[in-house]
Amino acid sequence: MSITHLLRASFGAALIAAAALLAPAQSAFAQAASAAAAAPAAPPAPATTASPAVPAAGPAITEEAVENPYGLKALWNQGDYVAKTTLVILVIMSMGSWYVIFTKLLEQRSMLKSAQNSTDSFWKAPSVKAGYGTLQEGSAFRFIAEQSIKASEHHEGAMAVDKHTWISMAVDRAVSNVQGRLQGGLAVLATVGSTAPFVGLFGTVWGIYNALVKIGISGQASIDKVAGPVGESLIMTAIGLAVAVPAVMGYNWLIRRNKAVMDMTKAFAGDLHNVLLAGKR
Repeated sequence: MSITHLLRASFGAALIAAAALLAPAQSAFAQAASAAAAAPAAPPAPATTASPAVPAAGPAITEEAVENPYGLKALWNQGDYVAKTTLVILVIMSMGSWYVIFTKLLEQRSMLKSAQNSTDSFWKAPSVKAGYGTLQEGSAFRFIAEQSIKASEHHEGAMAVDKHTWISMAVDRAVSNVQGRLQGGLAVLATVGSTAPFVGLFGTVWGIYNALVKIGISGQASIDKVAGPVGESLIMTAIGLAVAVPAVMGYNWLIRRNKAVMDMTKAFAGDLHNVLLAGKR
């Protein structure tokens, strides 16, 4: 046998041996591929969203009452003697005006009640003297009736003045006295109503002046240095207005009520004058 035939036979045997070695590996790969194809596809994993971070619970916050550093207490504590004197004057003016308002209201109420009683009792009496006894003690109508009766009974020696004029003069004087008593105290309300705003304004100007002096000395003009002193000074103006407004309103109200009371008083005095002269109302 030739060398060519030997080489061909050896090459063929090598190919057969390699095919025998590769056959199991190919079969295992084919089985794995078929198993992968037969298995169902796994569902995709759901996308996870980032949850918001929950803040950790901290300690409970408690609210504390903070004292106002720019109120009336600070105004009194930080003010000098001029500011304190101004504030005291405003307080006295306010107390005086409210005292006048309440006392005059009580007086007017008493006079209105007396006017009603005089209509019910005085004119139903059999005589002027009997009616005089029915009037309330200390009332304005009793005073007018007393002065009129005295003038009627004591006309002798009246220096050539006729009885009509004499009684008229007595009645007019009594009515004028009653009117003057009603108007007593109203001047206080008029004074407070017209001067209280200016007193408060004086306190404001003085406070702002002192605040500017302190700011100039300290050399700091920040808002916290300016707001406090200036705000405290402006309180004076507010207090002045709070004192003046009730005084003005009370004055106008009392004047209007006085007019109604005096109309009743003059009507009673006129009827009494006619009764004393002519004997009839």
